[in-house]
This record gives sequence, C-alpha cells and structure tokens, in this order.
Amino acid sequence: MWERLGRIVAPPELGGWARSHASVPFVRAVEGDLHLFYSTRDERGRSHTVRAGLDLDASGGATAGPPEAVLGPGALGAFDDSGAMGAWLVRHGGREHLYYIGWSLGVTVPFYLYIGLAVSEDGGRSFTRASRAPVVGRSDTDPLLATAPCVLVEDGLWRMWYTSAVRWEAAGVYGRPKHYYRIAYAESADGVDWRPTGRVCIDFANDDEYAIGRPCVVRDGDGYHMWFSCRGSRYRIGYARSADGLDWQREDRAAGLLPAGGDWESESVEYGFVLDHERVRWLLYNGNNYGATGIGLARWDGSS
Repeated sequence: MWERLGRIVAPPELGGWARSHASVPFVRAVEGDLHLFYSTRDERGRSHTVRAGLDLDASGGATAGPPEAVLGPGALGAFDDSGAMGAWLVRHGGREHLYYIGWSLGVTVPFYLYIGLAVSEDGGRSFTRASRAPVVGRSDTDPLLATAPCVLVEDGLWRMWYTSAVRWEAAGVYGRPKHYYRIAYAESADGVDWRPTGRVCIDFANDDEYAIGRPCVVRDGDGYHMWFSCRGSRYRIGYARSADGLDWQREDRAAGLLPAGGDWESESVEYGFVLDHERVRWLLYNGNNYGATGIGLARWDGSS
C-alpha cells in the first residue's frame, strides 16, 4: 500500500504564469538529478508547464525548488491557445520529448483537448514545439478528444496510452455538458506520426464512472503496471496490471489511492505519477480541485 508523506509542493502564487495550481506532476532524471515538471495557471486560467529541481531520499524527505516556465500557451486560435499542460517526458536520441495537453475552449462543450509535442535540446530547460498542430488530435478513432498521454519506447516502437472521449452528455453537472472518457492505445515509429489503434485499455468499471485518464505506465520484471485517475462521485487513483501493455486487469484495491483526511486531499486524489528511484517506488499526485491544493508524495510499502 502507499504510505502518504504529505504535500511537497504548494500551489504557487507568483503572479504571471504561476498565479495558482500545481497540476499533473511528472519527474525526469537527467545526469543523476531529478527534475519535477508540473503545470501552473495564469490570471486567465491558462496552463503553463514549469520545471523545478527535486530531491528525494529513502527516509521520505522531499524538497522541490522554485519553478521555471518551460512551455506556455500557443498562438491565438491554435489547438493549445488556452493552455499547454505537460504530461510526459521521453529522452530519446539525445533530446527530451515533452508530450503535453493542448487546451482549446469550446462553445457547445466547455473544452477540446489535444496531444502536442515539444522538444528540448538542453536537457529540459527550454522546449520548442515540434509542430504547430497536435501530434494526436481528433480523428475517426478519437472523434471528440485525445489527451493526457504516457509514452514508452520499446525496441524502436513508441507506445502511447492516452485518454480518449466516448461521448458528451448535454445534461451534466451544474447544467454543463458531461464528458465520458477512458484510456486507449496508439503506436508510432518515430514519436511524431501516431497511429491510434482503437484499442481500449481501461474501460468504465461501473455505471457511475465517467472519467478515466492520466495513465502512468511502468514496466518492470513483473510486467506492466498502470496507475490512472478514475472518477465517479470523486477522483481517486486506480491501478491495473498487464503482461503485454495491451490487455489490462484492473486491481484498484491492490495499489490505488483514495482521498484521505486533511485539507488538501480530503475530496479527491488524481493525476498520479509513479517513479522508481534509489530502490524506492514513489507516487506524486494532486489532491482537491485538479491541483489547486498542490502536489503530494507517497512511498510504496510492499510489506503492508
């Protein structure tokens, strides 16, 4: 089970690109150093991807440095003009590939989401968009939205697990349309041109669930493990395992995480990222209100 270690990043209040939120955390090791990435929001509610130093030790101590912006919203009218929210980082061919969530506001529905790609030549200190268009967008396979990718490269094959919408319902919470989405799978030969397969990896567990997203896949000697956000009345972190990364068995009670007491994670937990570092398995995650209360840390206790 997961041993909670508390909140390690409070939402910044720096103004400009960091007026609120610390959402969708993920970590990349570069030459022995850990770099923490997450997204802040500006005064217009637009997401900006930021980077900070991170120190972890096996005793459970953690320290995150001040954030530096590495990617902001796109040009007016672009698929990411309302936010560029980092989701996953892949180092390949000496470059860092940042897959991010591009936000665009809608009229009949509140938003559209796409998967963008930006590349860094300096170890993740700055990024340049690989394309002005999304690398995974709306298509016949994903006609409504595609978002929140996790990417692994295995024997030259780029594999992506991502969120794909099934439908919108007109009568939703607070009178707004309600989204239904789950986790799907795509492949690529180069990390740029992607082929959505239409395969559903994680589907709704019951009639109450309507939002399944932010997959984090880890491969080890036991096969593939996925942590993801799932929502009925409130967000929690679910878990599934697979032998091949394609067929998954949900085991939420085995390694998931539920909301707990305390102000910052009492109502929901979501957007988990699992990191194996110095023989310890760590979980970084958000609490209430999609990162408005910051980032927490947990450590896996295999003896429990």
